[in-house]
Amino acid sequence: MNVNIKISKNVFNDIYIPYLENYDRYLIFYGGGSSGKSYFIAQRYIYKLIHPNRCNLLVVRKTGDTNRKSTFPLLKQVISNWNLSKHFKVNESDMRIKCLFTGNEVAFAGLDDVEKIKSITFENGELTDIWVEEATETQEADINQLKVRLRGGKSKKQMVLSFNPINIQHWIKKHFIDSKLATVCFSTYKDNKFLTDDDRKALEDLKYTDEYTYEVYALGHWGIVGKTVFDAKAITKRLDIIPKPLKTGYFIYDYDGNKITNIKWLNDSNGYINIYELPNSPKITKYCIGGDTAGEGSDYFTGHVLDAKSGKQVAVLKHQFDADQYVKQMYCLGKYYATPNRYGIKEEALIGIEANFDSFPIRELTRLGYSNQYVREKIDEYTGKTEKRFGFKTTSITRPTILSSLIEIVREHVDLLNDKDTLEELLTIIRNEKGRIEAPDGGHDDQMMGLAIAYEIRNQVVFSEEPVTVNPQYHFNIEKNNEIKYDYGEKITII
Repeated sequence: MNVNIKISKNVFNDIYIPYLENYDRYLIFYGGGSSGKSYFIAQRYIYKLIHPNRCNLLVVRKTGDTNRKSTFPLLKQVISNWNLSKHFKVNESDMRIKCLFTGNEVAFAGLDDVEKIKSITFENGELTDIWVEEATETQEADINQLKVRLRGGKSKKQMVLSFNPINIQHWIKKHFIDSKLATVCFSTYKDNKFLTDDDRKALEDLKYTDEYTYEVYALGHWGIVGKTVFDAKAITKRLDIIPKPLKTGYFIYDYDGNKITNIKWLNDSNGYINIYELPNSPKITKYCIGGDTAGEGSDYFTGHVLDAKSGKQVAVLKHQFDADQYVKQMYCLGKYYATPNRYGIKEEALIGIEANFDSFPIRELTRLGYSNQYVREKIDEYTGKTEKRFGFKTTSITRPTILSSLIEIVREHVDLLNDKDTLEELLTIIRNEKGRIEAPDGGHDDQMMGLAIAYEIRNQVVFSEEPVTVNPQYHFNIEKNNEIKYDYGEKITII
């Protein structure tokens, strides 16, 4: 059956057109309310249903009956608006939609009826697509089951999730977005050209009446549930204009069991170190690096590099790996952010790693010959003498002190912070019923602690007022590879 159907691009909001023919395994549409994302997804599926390629769609929500008042009428509306009613068969009682000339179908179900989902079949071929509307209502186990349902067969498969970002701690953020597992389209009401002026004004007026609703449903920011410790307004404003890393990757090196040599930076989009400002650029300065070890459980190793003079966050390390690997990356990071002295000799960045849980990173840095570690004073319980020790010790006194300082920095100088993941973690930090500042259940505080330590040890960085003479030909060694882009180092400017 030959059917000639023409659809103008003008019926779509411009922001969504690049995703009309996207075939990535996981595709996410999220952001503010009234952005037109759900309507576009309905348009997109009608567009796919009338094409000859196989498209059998399962639309799911948390409960099946909610489809009848949302996704089902939305798809019917697109069919009607495009004058395609004669080409579709709609079964109102069973909530099934079928394109008559392609045989492609749509079925609807709820995650409250797993057996029904398992039993859904299509007259022509296999399940190819799943749309999870209001995905934040679902549990991670639900989505994992849908992933299983989508496996098998020869056709190209895709799962689409759509939602408003109601809670920054939601599992979807970590599972699909932070992990970069999914292709992501973010939109707000500002991207919807079909919205009336009155509708726009109604959303914008929310800032005067309901801050949470305005942030989530107007601006599309991840929601913050409960009272946060850090200035949420300052952080969300910073997140809107935050710079992208200049480069992302990690260090590679030669290691003979005693020494690290031939350090090279490797650009890798999946790397765990983000560089926001190159060493000694635009002018020569000094650096300090605060580190928080993973401890027990699922925490991360972190490292925050600060320009010790300005306090600007210039690089961030965050990863889950073994302690010895963490130490080697911190060693390389300290060497990378070294500063030439007046003799042209590179002086390592100051490193201060938390000493509470595991002293291995500090001892290993010492063994590797790293000479510039943060020094704390400790009173010997037996002799009463003051001893000097490497590493930062978090105690009932130092912890609230450094966190109070960080709270002030975020409130007054949030522009110093450049790392998106760090800022988003700070949004989740709360005070418990005893007043202790901590991550909520299931959350993390590794970025917070590493950053707080970095700002505290900054006081131990000594600046010389004497002029510095350096060799302008100094370059940081970079490994070469045809498949990956590399940074050939930064020439140090003479001042």
